[in-house]
Amino acid sequence: MDADELKRLYDEGKRDFTGANLAKLKLIGINCAGINLWGADLTGANLAKAKLWGANLSGANLAKANLTRANLTCAQLERANLRGAKLQYTKLYGANLTGATYDETTKFTKNFDPLSRNMQKISS
Repeated sequence: MDADELKRLYDEGKRDFTGANLAKLKLIGINCAGINLWGADLTGANLAKAKLWGANLSGANLAKANLTRANLTCAQLERANLRGAKLQYTKLYGANLTGATYDETTKFTKNFDPLSRNMQKISS
């Protein structure tokens, strides 16, 4: 699936993209509030400035994804792989990050404490 197909299907009302392969897609600024990307592969995807509030990204692979300035308010990110992801200035208000993994290359906004959000650090 490419970025245009995802946008078209979402605009047509589809919300369930469980397990979709979206690796390395450029989805900059995409507006997909409430989308279900449970277990999806978003490795290396560019989701900068994406509007994904209320999205289900539980179990998703977001390794090396760019989520800079994305809006993930109230999103579900349980057990998501965030190793090497860029999360600077990302809105995570009310997001569930329980069990989400990160490593020393994951970039967070200054003063963000992943341990207080029940995230797990994995050594590379």
